[in-house]
Amino acid sequence: MPAVFIQNPTSIYDDVYGQHYHFPKMYRGTVERCLGDWVVFYEGKRGSFGYTHVQKVVGIRPDPERAGHFYADLDSASALDFERLVPRTRLDGSRYESTLAPVAGNNMLAVRALSKSDFAAIVNEGLREVPDSDAHPRTGPLYEMAEGPAPFAIDRRQVLTSRPAREASFARTVKRAYGGRCAISGLTLRNGGGRSEVQAAHIRPVKDGGPDVVRNGLALSGTLHWMFDRGLISVAEDHSVLISHNKVDMATVARLIHPKHALIPPADPRHWPHPDFLRYHREEVFGRA
Repeated sequence: MPAVFIQNPTSIYDDVYGQHYHFPKMYRGTVERCLGDWVVFYEGKRGSFGYTHVQKVVGIRPDPERAGHFYADLDSASALDFERLVPRTRLDGSRYESTLAPVAGNNMLAVRALSKSDFAAIVNEGLREVPDSDAHPRTGPLYEMAEGPAPFAIDRRQVLTSRPAREASFARTVKRAYGGRCAISGLTLRNGGGRSEVQAAHIRPVKDGGPDVVRNGLALSGTLHWMFDRGLISVAEDHSVLISHNKVDMATVARLIHPKHALIPPADPRHWPHPDFLRYHREEVFGRA
């Protein structure tokens, strides 16, 4: 059964983004029905104020230090950021969650079951492509769902686990977050048609459980993407660029790396690389080529 989990950037609960969701006993039954299924995350007024991403629940365990509380363990590799923030209410005034009252009241539970059609409608809107100004709008991977007489004609499990669909969505969200600029060279690369030529690099590789979320991505030129994936360069905790000098000569550094030797992060700090992903790259990828 799909569901909605409310998760704000700051919380009284012991949430760890992408890893586990902390909740009181009153929600245990609903969370148990979510095991093995997808949940949509929602941020309230203390966050983005909308549905932000989707992820799979893989386990439940008691909190050993706080009686009456539990952790919902999340499949980190399954996380997928929405391409657009999905508001609670459509332009026509209807709710994406059909069980919510027209005006929010006491039914705003932190964990709420979702019908398949409501889940499809939210994910459909969240994954609908946000095109560049020069691009023609295209549909997202669930675009035809939840709008016609057969609102759930496509198996959401197949769509949300499709590598081509996830890679394409991830690339668009990362490049948009970085404004089409390479985070290490500082160059804004555009082709003859005006489209961004930077690539979206996973910081923690997909093969090692890295999720398709902006905070696990860097916008890089093709050459720097290749170097990053092969551990020739990395990013320190303070965002300085690390270089494997026994493999990369200074002439190459001068041509490819920004003179400040520091990462150029997205304008929105919420999209900055997560320290855990950067740490993983430094410890497991950097210098091991």
